[in-house]
Amino acid sequence: MSVTLADIEAARRVIDGAVLRTPMLPAPKLSALTGADVYVKYENLQVTNSFKDRGALVKLASLNDAERKRGVIAMSAGNHAQSVAYHAARLGVPATIVMPVTTPFVKVQATRSHGAEVVLHGESVAEAQARCEQIQAQRNLVLVHPYDDVRIIAGQGTIALEMLEDVSGLDMLVFPIGGGGLIAGNAIVGRTKNPAIEIIGAEAALYPSVWNALHGDDRPLGGPTLAEGIAVKNVGKLTLPIIRELVAEVILVDEAQLERAVNAYLTLQKTMAEGAGAAGLAAMLAKPERFKGKKVGLVLCGGNIDPRVLASIMVRELERENQIVSFRLTIPDRPGVLGTIATRIGALGANILEVDHRRLFLDVPAKGAKLDVTIETRDAAHAEEVMAAFAADGYLPVRIEAGPAIE
Repeated sequence: MSVTLADIEAARRVIDGAVLRTPMLPAPKLSALTGADVYVKYENLQVTNSFKDRGALVKLASLNDAERKRGVIAMSAGNHAQSVAYHAARLGVPATIVMPVTTPFVKVQATRSHGAEVVLHGESVAEAQARCEQIQAQRNLVLVHPYDDVRIIAGQGTIALEMLEDVSGLDMLVFPIGGGGLIAGNAIVGRTKNPAIEIIGAEAALYPSVWNALHGDDRPLGGPTLAEGIAVKNVGKLTLPIIRELVAEVILVDEAQLERAVNAYLTLQKTMAEGAGAAGLAAMLAKPERFKGKKVGLVLCGGNIDPRVLASIMVRELERENQIVSFRLTIPDRPGVLGTIATRIGALGANILEVDHRRLFLDVPAKGAKLDVTIETRDAAHAEEVMAAFAADGYLPVRIEAGPAIE
């Protein structure tokens, strides 16, 4: 192993007092959702709202005076960028961060707020990495790699030290996988402390880099993902051998599962998770039978999500749960009909969110119209009750889907 348990214990001494020892708490509602006994480690409570503070500080603290004076550079889709910028500012080290242009605005602004120079380049972390390497060579800067560095791996591994101390008898630890720094460091701790514990990885289905490497597969990489923090095309040279030896399984999670996990953290745990931060829970939702009855440690590894995206996720989940429903009625175009329909919806116990009156459709008579209605309902059964009532009234209701489901 390129990193040992002793390295990780030394890293913990480096970050002691400068990085929060985050709480690990039972999550009964997530346990009910997944069928497992779930405990959550809240790394979204770090100063930069992600676990990346750990590895970034361990790496920066290792620099000598000449390296600190020259400055550092990093490439990142957001969380590593913020952590490097924040701790570099604390230590008086100039920092340059290269980020993909697709990085959420909230992460770009947070990185700049810590005083770092931000360079936006490319559509992916891989393209940002190429630009990062150019600038590094031009300016003779020290690279703080987001995952493929022994000190970064050691720093991230301090999470499992705390998890195993705080909760005994864990059967599984579940970690998101991008380049592999988080799961590699924590797999070393978990399997060294308890050889019987299972380490499970959660990887975005659109970026199955580690999956491909482990299975000799050639699944395509790319596409817009909610989990941009783990949207990595290049697997770490240091991390892959550790993953191959110590990780029991890598589970691919799709976009709908990521959305559901983000929503579950918000609505059930009342805490903020970004897509990558919720990937571990998404893996449990993707393969519940794998975790059923097990005592599982989850890491909510980041909470930096665009508020607009979060709002969209919440509405989309309400639509999936049939708590927001849209349907189209065929109605006579005469005074009072709209009022009658509104009164009917109210009597049925539903709430009108939106109405769109359409007179120009050619599939209705000239004295008719289509009425698109979006309502709030209690559940799927309530939605069916409303539809059945309007069918009985002769309005020929047809459900309008919000859009194609994400697969």
